[in-house]
Amino acid sequence: MPFAVYVLGLAVFAQGTSEFMLSGLVTGIADDLHVSLSAAGLLTSAFAVGMVVGAPLMSLLCRRWPRRRALVGFLTVFVAVHVVGALTTHYPVLLATRVVGALANAGFWAVALATAVSMVEPGLRARATSVVVGGVTLACIVGVPGGALLGERWGWRAAFWAVAVVSLPALAALVRMVPEQAPVERGTGALGELRVLRDGRLRMTLLVCALVQGATFCTFTYLAPLATEVGGIGEGWVPGVLALFGVGSFVGVTVGGRYADGHPTAYLTAAMLALTTGWAVLALTAGHPVAALVFVFVQGALAFGTGIALISRVMTRAAEAPTLAGGFATAAFNVGATVGPWVGGLALSAGLGFRSPVWVSALMMAVALPAVLIPAVATVTTARRGDRDEGRVPTP
Repeated sequence: MPFAVYVLGLAVFAQGTSEFMLSGLVTGIADDLHVSLSAAGLLTSAFAVGMVVGAPLMSLLCRRWPRRRALVGFLTVFVAVHVVGALTTHYPVLLATRVVGALANAGFWAVALATAVSMVEPGLRARATSVVVGGVTLACIVGVPGGALLGERWGWRAAFWAVAVVSLPALAALVRMVPEQAPVERGTGALGELRVLRDGRLRMTLLVCALVQGATFCTFTYLAPLATEVGGIGEGWVPGVLALFGVGSFVGVTVGGRYADGHPTAYLTAAMLALTTGWAVLALTAGHPVAALVFVFVQGALAFGTGIALISRVMTRAAEAPTLAGGFATAAFNVGATVGPWVGGLALSAGLGFRSPVWVSALMMAVALPAVLIPAVATVTTARRGDRDEGRVPTP
């Protein structure tokens, strides 16, 4: 695996930390800038919206840029807005930095995915993707708790400075390690590249991406009350439960990257079935602490392992516009990460209990499952029919 792919993962680690760390900093931001908690929470929503909107827009904008130049440019903007955010005393300025940072993050993701798969053999594409996405899982395990700790010790601004500082080695390494590749899409216009969306299989894969991510964050967002109120786990153990999910996701990304390349259809089908079943089993066993903890780890692994296979499939089905494909994949996953917690919150508000977000996750997976199962069954049936035809002896 080229070292430059790991550099991309490091940059994604810093950006993933920034995306998720505000959950532990909102109180400090609200007190320091004299705004309400809901206004401080809007900083997270602004970043999510910026990622959804920015992924396809930024991928279109940079489609003719050399990839190293695009990566360095996006990461430089990302570092700059965090420096501004750490220095500002005005809430509107901080809000603006979150939006601009999300746009830069979205653009980086789109180009990084295209760059990673272009630097390896076709049989290693999912593994290269797993290294990039692994940066996000490490952010959940190390970066987000670390940001919360910095915020508690030295204030929320220290977390912003830390993100900027961690990004600098990645920025320097990108300049040295990533080849100055010309984009594949340089020969066609924006409308021509958007024609990849005519592929119904690609659109369906993007929908499945959104549903899988929605199911994942629907449960992950409300994992703390599920563990304490249903599982009877003490509140002091909640960070450990969240970290366990993060460790599972890292394992899933690593393992998924190795197996999704060799047998993509079989792997994705098995992972989707296991993930759907796992959410239902977690909902049923949440009252038993040991079983619940086991399935928290397992579901983290399955969710992100499935995500790797889906991203790889998107990049394959839109191979003629890889940067745009990376943008679409990023947008689909962020749509899911935005909608999933909202739907889970609706279930809780309806009085359906703390298990209800997990059942919603199982339902979202059940909706997505036919889109993977039906083509897989059709492929197997066609292959078996072909084998029978080849082995048939003609009748005289």
